[in-house]
Formats: sequence, structure tokens, C-alpha cells
Amino acid sequence: MFLAFLAALTVWSAIGTNFTPGALWGGIGDGARFLFVDLMPPDTDKLPGLIGPALDTIYMSFVAMVIGALVASVLSIFAAATTSPHPVFQVGMRAFSAMLRNVPVIIWTILLVASFGLGKLVGTLSLIIVSIGMLVRCFAESLEEIDMGQVEALRSVGASYWQVITQAVLPQFLPSLIGWALFNLEVNVRASTIVGMVGGGGLGFTIQSGLKLFQYKEVSMAVLLVLAIVLATEFLTNRIRERII
Repeated sequence: MFLAFLAALTVWSAIGTNFTPGALWGGIGDGARFLFVDLMPPDTDKLPGLIGPALDTIYMSFVAMVIGALVASVLSIFAAATTSPHPVFQVGMRAFSAMLRNVPVIIWTILLVASFGLGKLVGTLSLIIVSIGMLVRCFAESLEEIDMGQVEALRSVGASYWQVITQAVLPQFLPSLIGWALFNLEVNVRASTIVGMVGGGGLGFTIQSGLKLFQYKEVSMAVLLVLAIVLATEFLTNRIRERII
């Protein structure tokens, strides 16, 4: 029964999206031509001019990670059941982080462009917003997994709320904080390209401008540079996690 329902839902969805094997096959030729003829080979002469936007992408991602992690580490204390001073704070903070997290980063960028104009500031602010939303949720779940024995021991000797947080909670929470913050850096590097394509600066803005001007060889070089940055970031963050955590 379930398989029949799933099959019917799949067929209905395919009809609704005009998805057919024939349409897919018909577009393969044009896609391959664009990929291997228009985009290739990358224009390596454009590489020096792409270094600046590439650095902007890294700067935006790193600043958003640091600020997002610092803000989220404080807010997550009020969002976790084990550390929140009152259930009202927990529900309110989780709802707030869900709003930040569930609005796509591209929407935040469009809204901020209307207020601040085009540029790296808008891209950085957009990444900070979604970083806070993501990290509050991740940090709160990590805080709910700590050993409550140390917390109860300090409470039994009359320690204040913030003494419990700093002496019993943070030492257990720190490895998770570092791990999730580094993962957020990887996410930010990927998201910064999308942010840039709607006015947030960095390599994404360069890619969008190149597509509009039909400078496909330069776009190909920029895409390869994005891939290199993503892979390098993932490699470095994995090594840092292995050493610290």
C-alpha cells in the first residue's frame, strides 16, 4: 500500500514538474555543449583578477563564522533545556533561531541589499544571520548532551547560575563549539557564492557578472577557484578538528 502511494505521488509530481526522460535526454546535448565548449578551457589569464574576490569570499565566511559562533554560544545557553533559566526562554530562543535558520540566505541578502546596497557588508551580514540560526540549534543540542552530574554537584554547594555555566557547562561544551563552528565555516564558504550572485560580493558576484557578459571562460576559472577554496577549507577544518577535539 505504501509503495503504491509512493509510486503514485512520484508520477503525480513528475507530471506537475513536466519531468520526462525525453525532456531530460533532450537537454543533455545543450548542457554538454555549454559545459565542454563554452566554459572550457578556463581562462587562466583572469586568475590574478580573481584573487581579490576569492579573498573577499574567505573573509566574509570567516567573519560570519566567528561572530555567529560567539553570538550563538551565548544564545544557545537560553535555548537548551539543560541550561535555560526558564522554559519560556528556551521556547522563545528556539523559535528565534528557527526563523533565522529557515529563511534562505539568498532572501536575507536580497532584503539587506535593499537597506545597505551591494557589497561585501551585505554578504557578511547575511552569512552572520544564518550562521547564528544554525549554530544556536547545533549548540543547544550539544548542551543538552552534557553530563549533568557536574552541574548538579556545583548546584548542591550553592554555586550561582553563571558559576555553573562557566565551571561545569563550558568545559564540556567547548569541543562541540569548536567542531560546529568549523563546520559552519565550510557551510559559509559554499553559501557565500550564492550570496555573491545576488549582490553580496566575492566570487559569486564575479560569476554572475561573467554570465551576464557571456565571459564564460572567466566564469569557469572562478568556479574552479570556488571549488579549490571549498576543498582547502574542508581539509584544514578537518585537520584542526583532529588536533583540538
